[in-house]
Amino acid sequence: AYNAGRTLKLTYEELPKDAVSLVILVDDGSKDETLEIARELGLEIFVPDRNYGYGANQKTCYTEALKAGADIVVMVHPDYQYDPKIMAKMVRPIIDGKADIVLGSRMLDGSALPGGMPLYKYAANKFLTWCENKVLGLDLSEYHTGYRAYSRKVLETLPFMKNSDNFVFDQEFLVQAVYFDFKIAEVACPCKYMDDASSISFKNSTVYGLSTLQTLARYAAHKLCLKKSRFLES
Repeated sequence: AYNAGRTLKLTYEELPKDAVSLVILVDDGSKDETLEIARELGLEIFVPDRNYGYGANQKTCYTEALKAGADIVVMVHPDYQYDPKIMAKMVRPIIDGKADIVLGSRMLDGSALPGGMPLYKYAANKFLTWCENKVLGLDLSEYHTGYRAYSRKVLETLPFMKNSDNFVFDQEFLVQAVYFDFKIAEVACPCKYMDDASSISFKNSTVYGLSTLQTLARYAAHKLCLKKSRFLES
């Protein structure tokens, strides 16, 4: 979480309590009341000594969730961009043994643009998803959602600690999942781009897009035995 004080409580209160046993929040150096609200809500809180980045935050989240004995771990951003109420639907394919990873897609129900996604992000999302489907041999509607559910086996198997500490962490994670033959499913997720929703800048979005393409190139080179990539080695 980073400066999620205005939306954290709303996000938490809409989580289906019968589907959640523990909520972990890792703070990324928030300057607002995020930590105070998290304490009031009784969340399990971890505060690194500085902001290490989006990917590093997830590394802490997943490590601590595994320590706590979680069977399924769901990442949902506390900015209320993604619908917390569909969490039970997110984990169902994993519980039923039909998937190891479930992505909450903003593209399946066409809610991205009506929900306020900027047109340039929508176009970039569609282009990068097309590239990833071609390289990875899948047919997903979106790879770039921040709403994801993972089985314990996925988190225990994938070498995610080798991934970037920045935004491309998510794409490296999915590439690893494909490489290690895990099943990925999608459910439709309504989204809302509000003033308080977190969003990376155009510059950082460009860096993220280029890093995603670089990740695909590294995957292809590794698969073809042209050049080994450390993040694909267990």
